[in-house]
Amino acid sequence: MPIPTPFFPRIEPLCTSRLYKDWAGYHAVRSYRTHHEAEYYAFRHAAGMIDVTPLFKYDVRGPDSVRLLARLMARNVARLKQGQVYYLCWCDDDGKVIDDGTVSRIEDTHYRVTSADPALHWFVRHARGFDVRVDDVTASIAALSVQGPYARDVVDHATGGAVSALKFFHLTRARIGATDVIVTRTGYTGDLGFEIWVANDGAIGVWDAVMESGRPYGLLPCGLDAMDVTRIEAGFILNGVDYFSALHAMIDTRKASPYELGLGWAVQLKRASFIGRDALRREKAGGSARTFVGLEYDWDETEALFREHGLPPDVPSGAWRDGRPVYDPSGRFIGQATSGAWSPVLKRSLALATVNSRFGAEGTRVRIEVTVEYERRTVTATVVRRPFFDPERKRA
Repeated sequence: MPIPTPFFPRIEPLCTSRLYKDWAGYHAVRSYRTHHEAEYYAFRHAAGMIDVTPLFKYDVRGPDSVRLLARLMARNVARLKQGQVYYLCWCDDDGKVIDDGTVSRIEDTHYRVTSADPALHWFVRHARGFDVRVDDVTASIAALSVQGPYARDVVDHATGGAVSALKFFHLTRARIGATDVIVTRTGYTGDLGFEIWVANDGAIGVWDAVMESGRPYGLLPCGLDAMDVTRIEAGFILNGVDYFSALHAMIDTRKASPYELGLGWAVQLKRASFIGRDALRREKAGGSARTFVGLEYDWDETEALFREHGLPPDVPSGAWRDGRPVYDPSGRFIGQATSGAWSPVLKRSLALATVNSRFGAEGTRVRIEVTVEYERRTVTATVVRRPFFDPERKRA
């Protein structure tokens, strides 16, 4: 039975749609209204705020905290400076991804890890022999994500100017009203964004203050449906959809390495041993069998396919996650698209896919399955650069 987050007393009267889903054991809003369009446009043209409390959160403290995290992560956490945040992943001994998330260096020997799946067992198991303490703080820390072109204005006003100069993937301590918070310049929409981390007892006050600060900027509370479209536009992977954790995959072909997920940039091999390093070295030397790509549907072909049945093109309003086969031009299966969406901002039909590496170069044309009136057909899709949506303001 899902439980409410600390923000639920404010969320419940606003969620007139009553559209909720279970996210990591919490009630999470899919859409506050019966349709998520207004929330999507808030993310892209104004500012949207989403409750991301269900993210798993772990505090790692102690003299050996950096040694433990450097041992666990494919990215070299030893390079992480105080006040900085890394996006990264961690792997099993075979170099297959267990999960992806962030590590923030809050103090000299205090780090915070976020993950999509429960990870305490993995961290504690490998902490033996290290002078370190790992605490699961998921249930004691609430989090709000404020995203969009006016996100800085909203959060800066709420914190009294604390984030005006905050750099991309950095953090700062601040106060919202009388409440101490940590603000990170991070997010899952591919836009300018900030995430606010607060102890549960201060959550309601922070919600109220941010909503009041956002009123002049058109801030809207938003749900997961709108964010799912934005994360696809940003080309971001999702655990359990675009890849399966190596700890949960039923068969080997469902497992993926960082190189196969487009995360090779977050693998740093030239350092002391870490979990999966040897396997990743071999893969980098020999090449990966698969690669993660962005696809753009050919609109004219899609329109023509529906016209054969006397129908207008079916453009889903939300993101899809049902998985669709991808073929080479001769009709041979080469991979699968695992999520996709029509982008209202880009006016393009997009998909994220894993395909055989020889079809991964930009400009490569493949075929993707489209079902019209129960008939499975294919249309051309082109491999394009990710992220599809990448505004300058995100890093500026």
